Amino acid sequence: MEVLLLVVGCVSTVLLVTALCRRLPIPAPLLLLLVGAVVSYEPWFPLPELTAEMALFGFLPPLLYAAAVNTSLVDFRANLKAIGWLSIGFVLFCAVGVALVIMGLLPVPFAAAFAVGAIVAPPDAVAAVAVARSAGLPRRVVTILEGESLLNDATALVSLRTAVAALGAAVTFWEVGQDFLLAVIVGPLAGFVVAKLSIWLFRVITEPVMSTTLTFLIPFAAYALAETFHASGVLAVVVAGLMVGHVTPTMHSATARVSTWLNWTTIQYVLENTVFLLIGLHTHEVLAAASEYPVSNLTIVLASLAVLVSVIGLRIVYVMVVRPFLSPRLHPLSWQEGLIISWAGMRGVVTLAAALTLPAETPLRPVLLLIALVTVAGTLLIHGLTLPWLTRRLGVRGPDPREDALQEAMVTQRSINAGMDALKNAAEPGDQELVKRLKATAKQRIDLAWERLGQDDRNETRGRAYRRLRLAGIAGEREKLLEIRDRGFADHEVLSSLLSELDVEEATLENRENREREVREAPARPDGDAPCVHLGQVPAEVDFEAHGECEDCVRLGLEPVELRMCLDCGHIACCDSSVGKHATQHFRTTGHPVMRSIEPGEHWRWCYVDQLHDEGLSD
Repeated sequence: MEVLLLVVGCVSTVLLVTALCRRLPIPAPLLLLLVGAVVSYEPWFPLPELTAEMALFGFLPPLLYAAAVNTSLVDFRANLKAIGWLSIGFVLFCAVGVALVIMGLLPVPFAAAFAVGAIVAPPDAVAAVAVARSAGLPRRVVTILEGESLLNDATALVSLRTAVAALGAAVTFWEVGQDFLLAVIVGPLAGFVVAKLSIWLFRVITEPVMSTTLTFLIPFAAYALAETFHASGVLAVVVAGLMVGHVTPTMHSATARVSTWLNWTTIQYVLENTVFLLIGLHTHEVLAAASEYPVSNLTIVLASLAVLVSVIGLRIVYVMVVRPFLSPRLHPLSWQEGLIISWAGMRGVVTLAAALTLPAETPLRPVLLLIALVTVAGTLLIHGLTLPWLTRRLGVRGPDPREDALQEAMVTQRSINAGMDALKNAAEPGDQELVKRLKATAKQRIDLAWERLGQDDRNETRGRAYRRLRLAGIAGEREKLLEIRDRGFADHEVLSSLLSELDVEEATLENRENREREVREAPARPDGDAPCVHLGQVPAEVDFEAHGECEDCVRLGLEPVELRMCLDCGHIACCDSSVGKHATQHFRTTGHPVMRSIEPGEHWRWCYVDQLHDEGLSD
């Protein structure tokens, strides 16, 4: 009964605190940590046991898998150099630096000091990405932080394993290198094997519940297989997650994908927030144990603060020094982005789990645990509260909903055109009328996608009107179905199926409305603050009395899809979704950098030179 009450209490607290944080400018991990610390001093509260095995084997594999499976493998590869510099280089650099600081303040050997350095070195994937996204960081920065947080755990745990081994016996350089190679070679190989086996099973198991259950086994299977050979279970889980996530859109049915996403989103939410609550609940225990050692409280406080300051300072120094090596020459990281990356160094579950693995005979173990706890709490407090402010202060912009809308419109148009080509190839002689109707529907979907770029709150677009009317219709249909259910006029299975179909359609419409609301409510860019010099030099206005037509399409007998105007000479040409792609050809011929859409409701310009666009312009 005590365990049941504890579970209910923890999950309820997580729900309440995270709901409160949606209304307050406070990161949920930080507030959960503080709530747990306060409750830890209540004598009536049954303190839950938190062991290293529970953290490493119970929490870490599913949290890493949930992060990895939702990480773009394409983006991960594109930023692999930056991820490597941070996940390997910084962890080792920070571990050595912290070890020297600890040895100068506490009477511990280098092996123990280096173990603590390895424990506090890796930023946490859960905390860093949660705060980074809430702060509105650029997607490339978030991708680098995600990738670093996924891989740095392996470097830290291998370093910790070596340091712990050195506490009891001498360790040679050869043994360290052998252990590291085993971790980085066999670990990913184990993840690859589990991923390949899982992908094969997904081809056989198509039932949504069974395929979702299989995804629950993947992280634990990969972790266990790697650890059996004393390799890195972290790398195994990350590799398995990246591979499975990359092929998921082609492996599962739509129903299975929705089911898997919902289940894993729930699991990730509960686990990642519960971890920070559990960390806080052990605050009193750690403080009490540390106070019993023959080290003055002042020394413990100074050591804890010194490690915290060192962790923050070492990251800033390292990132700013290696910044030129973190990105391709064509798209280098700015110093502002580098500073943001260096400041997004929150610690979390891995630091706690690794600290708990310190052997009982480790000198000053409770004090070292306290240092790890202070580092977690301090980085969450300092970075979590100041990162959004620093982002705004440096002028670093996150994803612009209007830019997303433009990209979505382009991708939608190209994908629908490809779908129509496939549809025509699959059509049989008697399908002409149906093909015509589907083509009209596809054209409407394309128009609705482009329509988002020119919308505002003053005029209701066709898409918004459709959603308003359709949602009212869905409400009426649901009301009638529930009335039929209550009167017993139809079987429950039939009604459940119909209600589920309405739920899926309603969720799709609501999701679309939320995304379009972000576009409408996105703050306007300040006057003169164009994305690049070319967009800043050309006019935003165009003469819509002289639309004209794509003369090249007329001459060649082609049908243009969308029209664009060159803002240097006024030439009208068709877009890249047209067969001729004459707007792009005009740029290649003349070198005029900027074109402007002249389609009704489309308010944006595009720079061919810098590959940038600007939206929200007036007609």
